[in-house]
Amino acid sequence: MAIIINIDVMLAKRKMSVTELAERVGITMANLSILKNGKAKAIRLSTLEAICKALDCQPGDILEYREESQR
Repeated sequence: MAIIINIDVMLAKRKMSVTELAERVGITMANLSILKNGKAKAIRLSTLEAICKALDCQPGDILEYREESQR
């Protein structure tokens, strides 16, 4: 099972840079990169909430479930 975090699409829609999102959320660029690249094993709900607030979106707008074979 894989949960994918699709931040890039929302960043483009909001015309926001990765750096700006990291600053608004209060996480490092390295940690945001881990989330974007699918390397994160977990995400705190507070971080997810902050990302959704910064991007003005719902969790379902950036989270996607995929079977392992679809990666």
